[in-house]
Amino acid sequence: MRNRRALVPRLRRARRRSRRLLAAPLTALLGTSLAVVAAPPSVAATTAPAARGVTDRPAATAQAAGTPQDAGTWRIRPDILPTLRRDLVAFYDFEHPVPGDPGQERDLGSSGTNIDLVNGGGAMRVRDAAYPSSRMSLQTRQQSPTLAGNDDWKAGVFSTTGVSTLHAFNAAKQISIMGWFKTTGQNPNLNTTTPDPGDLFNAVGLAGVLSGNSQGHDVRALLEVINVSNVLRVVALGRRVDGSASLTFAANEDWQTILPRDQWVFLAATFDFDNATMALYKNGRPLDGFYTVTGDPWGVAGEPEPDLASATDPTGIKIGGSFPQNTEERNPCNCRFDGLMFLDRVVTPREVLGQYLWTINHPG
Repeated sequence: MRNRRALVPRLRRARRRSRRLLAAPLTALLGTSLAVVAAPPSVAATTAPAARGVTDRPAATAQAAGTPQDAGTWRIRPDILPTLRRDLVAFYDFEHPVPGDPGQERDLGSSGTNIDLVNGGGAMRVRDAAYPSSRMSLQTRQQSPTLAGNDDWKAGVFSTTGVSTLHAFNAAKQISIMGWFKTTGQNPNLNTTTPDPGDLFNAVGLAGVLSGNSQGHDVRALLEVINVSNVLRVVALGRRVDGSASLTFAANEDWQTILPRDQWVFLAATFDFDNATMALYKNGRPLDGFYTVTGDPWGVAGEPEPDLASATDPTGIKIGGSFPQNTEERNPCNCRFDGLMFLDRVVTPREVLGQYLWTINHPG
C-alpha cells in the first residue's frame, strides 16, 4: 500500500507535464486565447457576474442531470478544446447516462439537453473509443431492413413546441457541429417505407439540429451523407428560415474515402446564416466542395442585417437517423458516434484543427 500511495503524486506530476506539453503547441496554433481560457480564474474573476455558460464553480459542483449545465470552467477536459467551452451548447460523450435511466444520455454542454437512446437504450453504448481519453461510443443501426416499423437504433430529443433548452439556436447567426464518426455496416440502408425490396434511402443521417417547425426530419443544421445528382456525398445542409429552402455544401471527395468503414474520423460542419456560407472538415483539415444550387436560397440579400435563423426553438436534435420521437424510420446510419459537439457559433479552421489535435493527443 505504501508503494501505491507513493506512486500517486508521481502520476499526478506526469499528467500535469503532459498537459503542459500539449498546451504549448496548441497555444502557438490558436494564440493566447488558449492560455487565457485554460488558466485558473483569478480572485477578481470569481467575484464578477458570470457570462452565459461560464462559471467559477469547480466541475464537481455541476448541476444535476436534466438541468442546464455550466460550461467553461477552468478545469481542462481532455475531450474539449478550452476555447470552445463557452459556446458549447450541447456535448455528448456517451459515458454519462442520466441517473436512473440508462436510456437517456446526459448533456455535458451548457444547455442540459439530455437525449434519448431510441429503441436500444443502454445497450447502444459500446466499448469502442474514438480517442485516448474516451471509453465508450454510441452505436446506431437499422434493425429490421425488410420490415416496415420503428425499431431502428438512433438518438435525439424532440418536442413539437420546441426544445426550450436549445434556445441558443433560436435566431442563431451561426452553428457548428463536430464529432467523431465511424461507419460500421451497410450505408445507405434499405428503404423500409416503400414497397420495392431493393429500394435504398437516399441519405445516411449523421447529426443535426432540427428546425423550429420540424416534424422530426427537417433541419436547421445537419451533417450527413446524401445523394447529390446521383452521387452520394458528405454534406453540410442548412436551412435559415423554417419551412423555406435549404442550402447544401457537398464535399468533392468520395464519401467512402472520407468515411472509410470501421475507421474513426473527426468531422466538422459550420453554418454561417448571415453570410450564407458553410464549410466541411475531416480530421482537422478543410474539405474542398461546392454548393449544390446557385442564387440566394437562404434569402440573405439586402436588408435587414444581420441575417439570422428563424426565431424559434429547434424541435430537437437527431443523431443516426430522422424522427427521434420514433414515429417513422428515415435515413438510418449503421454507425458509431463519439464526442458530439453542437455550438452556437462558427468554429474557426484553427479551432477545428485544435479540437482534433487536442482529443487525439490528450491522454485524459
